[in-house]
Amino acid sequence: MTTIEITNGRPASGGYKVDVSRGGHNGRVSSEWFSRPDDEKYLSLSDLYASVKGRAARSKTRTVESAAIRVEAHREDPEKLALVLPDAEAPVAPTHWSFGQLASLVSAPAAYLRQLPAPLAGINLQYGLTNHRAEQVKTMEFANGRTELRAVTGPDYGRIYDHELVSAVQRIAGDGVGDTRWKVPGVLDWSTGLYNPVVDVTKDTTTLYASDRDVFLFLVDDRNPIEAGTLPDGSPDLYFRGFYCWNSAVGAKTLGIASFYLRAVCQNRNLWGVEDFQEITIRHSKYAANRFAHEAAPALANFADSSPQPFIQGIRSARERIVARSDEDRTDFLRKRGFSKAETGKIVETVLAEEGRPPESVFDFVQGITAVARSKPQQDARLAMETRAKKLLEVAA
Repeated sequence: MTTIEITNGRPASGGYKVDVSRGGHNGRVSSEWFSRPDDEKYLSLSDLYASVKGRAARSKTRTVESAAIRVEAHREDPEKLALVLPDAEAPVAPTHWSFGQLASLVSAPAAYLRQLPAPLAGINLQYGLTNHRAEQVKTMEFANGRTELRAVTGPDYGRIYDHELVSAVQRIAGDGVGDTRWKVPGVLDWSTGLYNPVVDVTKDTTTLYASDRDVFLFLVDDRNPIEAGTLPDGSPDLYFRGFYCWNSAVGAKTLGIASFYLRAVCQNRNLWGVEDFQEITIRHSKYAANRFAHEAAPALANFADSSPQPFIQGIRSARERIVARSDEDRTDFLRKRGFSKAETGKIVETVLAEEGRPPESVFDFVQGITAVARSKPQQDARLAMETRAKKLLEVAA
C-alpha cells in the first residue's frame, strides 16, 4: 500500500499522480451518468435505499391466471387502457414498460399495439391472454395515488428487490460518501494528471442512481491507493479498487456486480486504467434470490475486504516475465496468440511510443494491447481485444 498524507480531507499534494494511458477504458458508469435526469440521482446510499425501499413497500405481487385478466378500454377515451385483475379493488393502468412485457408474454407486437386505439389494442391483448399457453403470469402492482401495473412476468420469475442490493452495499459502504473507505469517486484533472479523491457529492458528481425500473451504484476505495510497480519515470503506478452493481426488480435488467482495479475516474465518470475486471450476473430466474444471498452478496463483501496482494503479485509477475528480446520474438509472441500482422505492428509501435522501448515483458504486451483496444470504435471489438489482454495477464500470474 502507498500512504499519502491527507490534510483537511485532501491529499497534501492535491491528488495522486496516475497514468491513465495504461489499462483499459470502461464507459458503463459514464453512460449511466449521462442518461440519468436529476430525479434519478441520489447523494447518499441512505437516500437511495429510502427511495427504493419505499417503492417496494407500496408494491404488491400476485400470480394470476392469464385467462382471468380482463382488458378494459372505452371508445370515449381511445388512449386509455386498463387491466382488471382477479380480486383487485380497481383496474390497474399498465406503464409503458409493463405493457411491453405483457405484449411479449402473449406474443403480440408491442410497438404495433401502441399505435392502435385502446379498444383495438385491448381486443388483441384479450385474445392473447385468453389463449396464453403458460396460463399464469406474475404481476407487480404499485400504489401511488393510483394503482399502476409495474411489471408482468412469467410465474417463475425470481424477483430480487432493488433495496436488497442497496442494503448489501450499505453493509460494506455505509452511506457511500466517505464514512467508510468506499465512496462516490473523486475526479481526474486532465491538465495535471492528478486524481483527487475528495470532491463534494452533488447531482453532477454522484454515481448513485435509481429509476422506476432499476438501480445502479458505483463506488471506489480511492483514498487508499495501491502501488503495483513503477512507471517509466520511476514514480509509483497507482491503482484503486472499485465496483459497480445494478438490478431491476421489474425485469428490465439482470442483477450484476462488477469489480476491478482502476487508475482514475474523470469528470464524465469514465473509468480509466482499468485492470482485472470481474463480473457476476444473475438472471431473475426461479432461484435468483438464493443465488444473490449465497453468491453475489458474499462476493461483494469478499472483494471489499480482500487483500490487493494477489493483484499486485500478478502485475509484478507479468512485469518480470520476459517473453521477447528481439523483433522476431515480439512478432512470434503476438502472432501465435491470434493477433493479425497489422495488430501486431500497431501493438509494438504503441508500446515503443509510450514506454520509449519495444515490449519485452508480458506486462508490456498487455499494456500495448489494451492501448490499441481503446482506439477501436466498435465496442465488441474493443472488449474482445481487452479480454485477450486479460487472459495474458492471468497466465503470467
